[in-house]
Amino acid sequence: MALLTNFSTYSTECGTDEAGRGCLAGPVTAAAVLLPDHFKNDILNDSKQVSHVNRSILRTIIEKNSLDFAFCHIMPDEIDSINILNASIKAMQLSVLKLKPQPEFIIVDGNRFKPCNNIPFETIIKGDSKYLSIAAASIIAKTYRDEYMQRIHEEYPMYNWKQNKGYPTKEHRNAIAKYGITKYHRKSFKLLPDQSKLNF
Repeated sequence: MALLTNFSTYSTECGTDEAGRGCLAGPVTAAAVLLPDHFKNDILNDSKQVSHVNRSILRTIIEKNSLDFAFCHIMPDEIDSINILNASIKAMQLSVLKLKPQPEFIIVDGNRFKPCNNIPFETIIKGDSKYLSIAAASIIAKTYRDEYMQRIHEEYPMYNWKQNKGYPTKEHRNAIAKYGITKYHRKSFKLLPDQSKLNF
């Protein structure tokens, strides 16, 4: 099914989404994208449904053809301080606030958001597979977060973040058990089944 262009009747509507919410390490990253009404793309979809190669291609297309785009990282210490839900929402809000022009309406992937600069909004479950602007935001958030995880992989290669991107894979959990945690791990998350084994 083709993704839809707009949810509202406002002339400028942005989509926003986040990546990395379920990870044990690294930031939660959000993006917001303003697309022109005429924008079409047959392969654009939720970033989880798009191959790595196509995500890179799509990011270039989105950055070239969008009216504007922005992204924001919220780091692990702040995630631990305000919790992952609030961090995800804050990252989306900050991304929206960077857009020029400011959108007249916001569509948000998921079911939770908070008012942002008095701009009306709508939350849409699985919105990244329904609306082009949310799908575009998911691509931007995912690719910029992956790049960040690739960089910090060079600092701590034993966790293999270039592959698992900080998600709770068996490999990642085994590395935490063996090496302890880093400044990039989210201490408020259950990093291992037996937390007493962790080296803080």
